[in-house]
Amino acid sequence: MSVDLTDEQYEKHREAGEILAQVREEAADRVEVGVEHLEVAAFAEDRIRELGGEPAFPVNISIDEEAAHATPEPGDDATFGEEMINLDIGVHVDGWLADTAVTVDLSGTPELAEAPAEALDAALDIIEPGVETGEIGAEIEDVIDGYGYNPVVNLTGHGLGHWEQHTEPNIPNRAVQQGIELEVGDVVAIEPFVTDGGGKVSEGSDEEIYALEQEASVRNRQAREALEQIVEEFKTLPFARRWLDTSRAKMALRRLEQQNVVHGYPVLKEQDGFLVSQKEHTIIVTEDGCEVTTRNR
Repeated sequence: MSVDLTDEQYEKHREAGEILAQVREEAADRVEVGVEHLEVAAFAEDRIRELGGEPAFPVNISIDEEAAHATPEPGDDATFGEEMINLDIGVHVDGWLADTAVTVDLSGTPELAEAPAEALDAALDIIEPGVETGEIGAEIEDVIDGYGYNPVVNLTGHGLGHWEQHTEPNIPNRAVQQGIELEVGDVVAIEPFVTDGGGKVSEGSDEEIYALEQEASVRNRQAREALEQIVEEFKTLPFARRWLDTSRAKMALRRLEQQNVVHGYPVLKEQDGFLVSQKEHTIIVTEDGCEVTTRNR
């Protein structure tokens, strides 16, 4: 989605990015061996609200082979160990979004954590009006290859819309023949994923993140209460089961899924025994390059 760089939408994207840059650094500083995942997720989500934004999706905390869609369940007491940890965090201001991610390496594999950050920098260096998404992917892949690792080829960067977390265009993490040209005002998240595994993720069985598919009449009381909160608070953005106020939230979500009212996001994983790292910024394409809204100012 494109925004007018003279419009209020642009300022709200920038405000979301500024909040997110601060929260990303503060949350990453709290990741240490023995600290609970839920403590870090709740801190980041509460801090976003303190600074004037709202979480655009639940804080993702992906460990080792996990790449995306992992977030603590209600009452989760899991703690960080000597692991590869990815924090993926989003903010919206009145539905205008920013999205960022960072790897905190406690596993003793620093080059795997460095690779996506360098790949992202290389991608940002070439962004300007007219650049094709395939060219961006080629820059990302070239850096990752230089480290001797693989890009995760079935995960991509993406556009950001109003109340829409993933829109066109997709930004690949490898070279592709056909791409879309970026234009002034395009708002996109670029997020290289790097692995020492084969480079493809698949769906696991765990599911703690959901999003509204459609509104419908629901008979069950708990499911109806959950749907009312979802429509009012989250609209079409992803939310966590632990965010729901209704009792028996797990059962309510199961009923809503059965009626195709909500859909879940299974955790995405590499094969066991391998690691995944990630770095992400949100950018707005400008006349002479791009503005990185989620970079510390």
